[in-house]
Amino acid sequence: MAAAQSPARGPRSRGRWTAEDIRRDLLCYAVTDRTWADGRTLPGMVRQALDGGATFMQLREKNLGHEEIVRVARQLAPLCAARDVPLVIDDDVEAAREAGVDGVHVGQSDMACERARAILGDDAIVGVSCQTVEQALRAWNAGADYLGVGAMHPTATKPEAADVSWDELRDICSATPLPVVAIGGIDATNVRELRGTGVAGAAVVSAIFAADDVAKATRELVESLRLQRGAFGAASLNDTGDGFLRGESIR
Repeated sequence: MAAAQSPARGPRSRGRWTAEDIRRDLLCYAVTDRTWADGRTLPGMVRQALDGGATFMQLREKNLGHEEIVRVARQLAPLCAARDVPLVIDDDVEAAREAGVDGVHVGQSDMACERARAILGDDAIVGVSCQTVEQALRAWNAGADYLGVGAMHPTATKPEAADVSWDELRDICSATPLPVVAIGGIDATNVRELRGTGVAGAAVVSAIFAADDVAKATRELVESLRLQRGAFGAASLNDTGDGFLRGESIR
């Protein structure tokens, strides 16, 4: 499928994080989940992920209320800032504003990207979840800085997310200048499946936070991503994603 015509919009200028910074930092995008804490604290697990080389952090804790999200975000913010790693909050735009973090990640059914940008301002990072080229183009027009695309594999964290095929991921990556992070069941053993799609990196939950040794698991993932990063670039017409049939989900 040919890439849709992109609107006449370029990367946003911003304060602390440039468009180039965001693209680079999407390489290993860690998404928190306390489900696997097993007595560990979330700040401790995040610190370990940062020790392992995580390049981007999203606070995503669906079972916490607004005030608790703000409290936890304020604990995580200095940890991430000390490593020059962006910290965004999932869905809760007001929490992102109150906690003073770097931005927010919203979905298609969450607060609109336009509203998030209006509340947080031009210097904030705003990411948007997408599964189609049309959604990607809308997000770009609305002022998004990056796109999260998936699920590439079935996951327990987002059972409602429909599968995205290798072709669909490639088409989304080529539809706008925005960097794309692939999400859904990605780990150190399968990142090579993303070759030729054009992604900037991978967003992971259980591959990091379900590990007994979070730092070690993150380090191994970062190493795999760095090894494959050069092959993530634009796909050729004959490239089918390391043997995946066109139109099939990456499994």
